[in-house]
Amino acid sequence: MVEEKTRYSDDELLEFKTLIEKKLAIAKEELDFISQQLSGRAENQDSKLKGLDDGIGTAETERLSTLAGRQEKYVKHLGNALIRISNKAYGVCRQTGKLIPKERLMAVPHATLSIEAKMSRKARR
Repeated sequence: MVEEKTRYSDDELLEFKTLIEKKLAIAKEELDFISQQLSGRAENQDSKLKGLDDGIGTAETERLSTLAGRQEKYVKHLGNALIRISNKAYGVCRQTGKLIPKERLMAVPHATLSIEAKMSRKARR
């Protein structure tokens, strides 16, 4: 009988860490860019005359705010994944306790649920 793996090896964790650090750097750059866009819009709103463009400007500001919020959440999730790596708990499904397949973690490195667990949660809703 083959014993089922309960965690990823240190080498595998290092591979995931490298991937996550790259994604985190890109995500932070994108968040900075969005934040700069929001700051620029706020400065321009103060100096513009109110008119027809105001509705478009408000919609764009709301869209950028939503993007910034999502990006902040993504950055936080990636940071939490790095903590799980340092604790050697990375890649373990928080519902089943089994390892999340490596392919899933390469695609969604901040995942905390296996596909099966995620699908069963959706089915219950």
